[in-house]
Amino acid sequence: MTDQTAPLRIDIVSDVVCPWCIVGYRQLAAALEATGTEHEIHWHPFELNPDMPIEGQNLGEHIAEKYGATREQSQENRARLSDLGTSLGFAFNFDDDMRMYNTFNAHQLIHWADTQDRGHALKQALFAAYFTERRDLSDPEVLVEIASKTGLDAAEARAVLDDQRYAQDVRQAESFWVQQGIRGVPAMVFDRKHLVTGAQGTDNYTGILAQLAQLRG
Repeated sequence: MTDQTAPLRIDIVSDVVCPWCIVGYRQLAAALEATGTEHEIHWHPFELNPDMPIEGQNLGEHIAEKYGATREQSQENRARLSDLGTSLGFAFNFDDDMRMYNTFNAHQLIHWADTQDRGHALKQALFAAYFTERRDLSDPEVLVEIASKTGLDAAEARAVLDDQRYAQDVRQAESFWVQQGIRGVPAMVFDRKHLVTGAQGTDNYTGILAQLAQLRG
């Protein structure tokens, strides 16, 4: 029997340029608040586009190439995401010039921030920087600035990126989750054993939390 007095552990595998990852997290957060569930969240790296070059790619072109989506389908999806974001208190500011970027450095910085209990704060700041402010998350100077604004030391953040000290740790973490069968994100693992994929909606997360409370009891 699980100790129900212990916080519910939630491992979230995601990428900071994945819109459904922030939507799913915001839906989950609303469900956690509504149910008063004591919890601890652990973020884990996943790269949607590990081979993306440093200059990135126009987002519309990227979606068309990767998923075969037409311009109309992309616009519909963006409108849906924007509405969802608004309902969850998150602003998606899509435009035709928005680009997809390589996020390996961002994941390294999150890993480092996590060693200082700032990983969650940095993760949220990076979501907002990309989707709301349309910042280039492959630019080290942008990453350092965002880290500094979340209370992290700018010089140390720059050093982390310069010497790539957490590159192997991030690669190992990414490999681990792929080996667990994770092929898309968001992927959430509750209590280390219950996998839920995709953005499920606040009501569904509320139901999941209720079921978990019974199992943990």
